[in-house]
Amino acid sequence: MDVKIQSIKFDADKKLVEFINSKLAKLQRFYDAIIGAEVFLKLENSQDMENKIVEVKLLIPGNDLFVERQAKTFEEGVDDCLEVLKRQVTKHKEKQRGI
Repeated sequence: MDVKIQSIKFDADKKLVEFINSKLAKLQRFYDAIIGAEVFLKLENSQDMENKIVEVKLLIPGNDLFVERQAKTFEEGVDDCLEVLKRQVTKHKEKQRGI
């Protein structure tokens, strides 16, 4: 799976990039036809503690799946996104099989 990570208004460290890659690789267990993923990490200028935004666009045959989450840390945001993506991928797979 081809993963592209873009950090906007900051530079993502190596640990964060490895964390995202390892988490996204686990999605392959749920659906093996995943082409790739685009991850956008954004820092929002606000006084709120939850100023980190994670957007994940999962490229699959047919439709692309998209999730956006706001959290205190990027790791927490990625985990939230992946929980939603697991459900979306499972639903898409069932729809394809006609269940």
